[in-house]
Amino acid sequence: MAEGKLPRGWGKYVSKRYSRHYYFNVYTRESQWVHPNRCAAHVSGKGPQAIQCCHLLVKHKCSRRPVSWRQVPITRSREEALRFIKFLRERIQSGHASFSEMAQKYSDCYSAKTGGYLGIFRRGVMDREFENSAFALKVGEVSGPVFTKSGIHLILRTA
Repeated sequence: MAEGKLPRGWGKYVSKRYSRHYYFNVYTRESQWVHPNRCAAHVSGKGPQAIQCCHLLVKHKCSRRPVSWRQVPITRSREEALRFIKFLRERIQSGHASFSEMAQKYSDCYSAKTGGYLGIFRRGVMDREFENSAFALKVGEVSGPVFTKSGIHLILRTA
């Protein structure tokens, strides 16, 4: 099946590390494994096959791995993490800070370095709670607190 012409700004390259093709947007500096025209492809009546998201993760001492690139070990309680994630969401929703800024500054996930960008993913890849929340969002919408074994997330659906 032909993938078709690439949208403006996108190029197709070969990953030296994984020996497979990937796509890179010179304007947004995004990279992804899936052809840009297919990232929001829909299955009739079932919603999108794949979506694109950013997230902000706040871990707590009961998280699966209570360590972070920012702090070892994580000592905050689940309740403290929830209060903090609600505060961050409020800052984002009020326009005082962007999602990317908050993720870079406060996320306990390594994706913080890229503003929380997770790329494109299909169903069955992420934790069920995360996936269900992410796929339920509209493009541009930020979730409320999402609880997984990893901690508490805010999710921004970007495509």
